[in-house]
Amino acid sequence: MTHVRSRGLDTGPATRGPRLVELDALRFVAAFAVMSFHYMAASKSLWGDYPTALFASVNRVTTLGILGVELFFLISGFVILMSAWGHSIGDFVVSRVSRLYPAYWFVVIALFVMYTFAGVKGFDPGLSLRDYLINLTMLQGGLGVGHAGAVFWSLWVELRFYILVGLFMLFGITLRRCLGFMTGWLILVVAAEATHNDVLTFLFMPRQAPYFIAGMAFYLIHRFGSTLVLWAFVAVSYGLCLLAATERVKGRVDMIGFEHFPAPPEGAIIAITLIFLLIAAVSLGWLRWLRWRALTTVGALTYPLYLVHQNVSAVLIPGLKDSVGRWPLVGLTMAVSIALAYLVYRLVDKPGQRWLRAALGASLDRIRLRGGRSGPPPPAEETRAATQSKEASVP
Repeated sequence: MTHVRSRGLDTGPATRGPRLVELDALRFVAAFAVMSFHYMAASKSLWGDYPTALFASVNRVTTLGILGVELFFLISGFVILMSAWGHSIGDFVVSRVSRLYPAYWFVVIALFVMYTFAGVKGFDPGLSLRDYLINLTMLQGGLGVGHAGAVFWSLWVELRFYILVGLFMLFGITLRRCLGFMTGWLILVVAAEATHNDVLTFLFMPRQAPYFIAGMAFYLIHRFGSTLVLWAFVAVSYGLCLLAATERVKGRVDMIGFEHFPAPPEGAIIAITLIFLLIAAVSLGWLRWLRWRALTTVGALTYPLYLVHQNVSAVLIPGLKDSVGRWPLVGLTMAVSIALAYLVYRLVDKPGQRWLRAALGASLDRIRLRGGRSGPPPPAEETRAATQSKEASVP
């Protein structure tokens, strides 16, 4: 293994290198896995029968699509540390808010209209106008209000991860401090699991944190090279992720029975191992041969796709299941979801990000001109690392 560059222990922001389009590809893989799970393994209320029976030939694979979100979390750990390194907390907040909210606001409003005025029943959250307004903040998970979209639970997890990273940024990000941050978080994860303490569980997310920590370790391997310490973080996180994933899948099996959700523990182990191997390949540069420029757009539309896909199925599947074959209907629903996601990205998300980033950036500049700062000044640049655009966070 190569050693960490001695001068890189406290390095600041990397100069811009080639974009990691392989992460864009993996984000779409994650979204496709989640979409396949929802359409072919988890939507009995839409089909009128267990989807795993209707799509029996692929049910051992589609049931494991439930773990596509875990791939999102791994990518997020990698990308968010990359995005935060060498930037002020103010810049980080502007980046995250402008990335998350424009498409999200549009989808929340669309869901309110769809379930209030269009008579759609599938996945209706049964929320009041007040609840939808609270959903616009993305804080409903912490306020005891239901999610307007069933997939929004993961955004609440992501948001708490961003807050932890923002707090970490107040101390300035260096390699040594990253190792300390990751060690402390792992200790708190173990404490939360051992004690089942509600406060520790809420703050430190023991079932999701190992994915974020592993992603951060993979980014450090990508940036500084392989070391035994960094791979030890990956190994410990991997073990905790196996525990979390097998228990998550088992919970689903226990709820509806193995006959209707045929996902054995070894399947979850294989899935988690595969996604760890994929991120390891990114961190080691083994996927640098991916150069298809369209992957940038594919990665960018993944977030709108994640937000809209389940509710598209709530419209199309009940309305067409009696007149269209189930396989063509799944294909059609996927195609419509991807097309709609592209339109949301082009017409709402991209211009909305640009506008919100400019508005928030101008406000941040005014604060700085009045004598305030949003964090420590970035350290000096020393290393060159690949970059990822502001559109690359997950989901």
